[in-house]
Order: sequence, then C-alpha cells, then structure tokens
Amino acid sequence: MQKPTMAIQLYTLRDYTQTAEDFDATLARLSKLGVQDVQISAVGDIPADVQRDILQKNDMRVCVTHKSFDWMLSAPLDAVEHHRTIGCDAIGIGAAPGEARGSIAAVRDFIEKAQQIGKVFRENGMRFHYHNHSFEFDPLDNSDTCMMDLLLEETDPDLFHFIPDVAWLHYAGKDPVEYLQKMRDRVKVVHFKDYVLDAEGKHHFVSLGQGLVDLKACYDAVCELGIPYIAYEQDCDWTDGDPFKSVDESWAFLQSL
Repeated sequence: MQKPTMAIQLYTLRDYTQTAEDFDATLARLSKLGVQDVQISAVGDIPADVQRDILQKNDMRVCVTHKSFDWMLSAPLDAVEHHRTIGCDAIGIGAAPGEARGSIAAVRDFIEKAQQIGKVFRENGMRFHYHNHSFEFDPLDNSDTCMMDLLLEETDPDLFHFIPDVAWLHYAGKDPVEYLQKMRDRVKVVHFKDYVLDAEGKHHFVSLGQGLVDLKACYDAVCELGIPYIAYEQDCDWTDGDPFKSVDESWAFLQSL
C-alpha cells in the first residue's frame, strides 16, 4: 500500500494569507511543523510569480488549488499559465455555482461546461477537480437522482476529477470509504475534515480525530487506493478561535496515522 503525503489546505488559514508578507510568514510557520505540501485556496491577490518565489523560499509544493469556476470558463489558458508558474497540475473548484444545483438539467449544463474546461486542462498537462459538500446528495426534480450520481456517472474520468471531502460525505449520511472507492483513479487529494453535532443537530467542525468521522478507515482506504495526498481542512470552529491551534492539533493527528 502506498502511503499518502500529508498537506494543509490554506483555506483553513485564509485570514493569514491575504498579503505576500503574511503568506510568507504562514508558510514559514507551517514549515516548522514539517509541512511541505499545501493546497492554495482563498489567498489574497498575490501574483503567481510572487507565490512561486515564496513557496520555493519555504520549500513548499502545491498539490491542488481551489479557483473560480467563472475564471476557468472564461480564461482557461490563463488558469493553466498561473498553475504552471506555481508548479501545480491540479486545478479545483470548491463547489458548483448556485445555478448548477437546482435541477438535473442545471447539473448537466454544469458538467458540459466543466468538461470543456477539463479538455483544455488535459491538453495542457493538468486536470480539473471538483470538491464536494453535502448538497450534491439532495434529490433533484423530486426524483431519486442527486447531483453526485450525475457527476460520477455522466462525466469523463479523463476530464473530471474529484477532491472528496470525507466530513461532508459523512454529514450527507454516506460512507466516505465507499465514495473514495467509487471515485477510484479520479482522486489526487482527499480532504480530511472532522465535525460533531450539537443537541439541535447542527454541525460544528473540530480538529481531526475529535469528531464523528472514522478517519482511520478513510486513511486505510486512501492507502489501499493509492491516492497521493491527504489535505487537512477546517472551515471554522477552530480551537480557542485560533486556526493555528487547530492546524497544530490536526497535523499531529495526521502524523499519528
């Protein structure tokens, strides 16, 4: 079994990556933890060549990104060039646009556009990736069909890849391991995230290993399937309100795996 490389999703630390100086300081802090791989998401308006130089300075690599779907659609070659500059071949979106979620026809329209982008990316040595939440499992058009069914069944595996988020899969009532297997050979990076439910059933994110998701089972599946990367992500609800504390705790958990 292949052991995955551990990474940090910088969305977790987005408040500390809005300027070149903060981006540098945050990567330096992560480097001291032993982090060498990151996902770039929600960083500030920092030119690609500046990002590249800061990444190189801190001995960091980029395993995947989250970028604007509209940008990819309107200027796919600009997206390609940006990612070539920062040394990343996996270009992702954080979620489908709102207009793509409401009906089977809307999802199919989204798929068509995504695969147009995916074709350009593939021709230039890169891949389009999709990150899930839980809404992809909501029924469409009063049927048994959901968005995830269409994304899995009606997309070209060469053009459409996935960034499965194990916490959102679990929250949707699905077995994350089952979906990692369904996405076999279409995943470069898995998001590890954890959560708990309060008395009203509302979810609250927690550091890895402190919640409801069986992350050890997910890790074993990642190894079995040969998925190259696991990236820790926590949207909010950080320990003592400090995302760096949550990063420290979650990174220690990942190392324990």
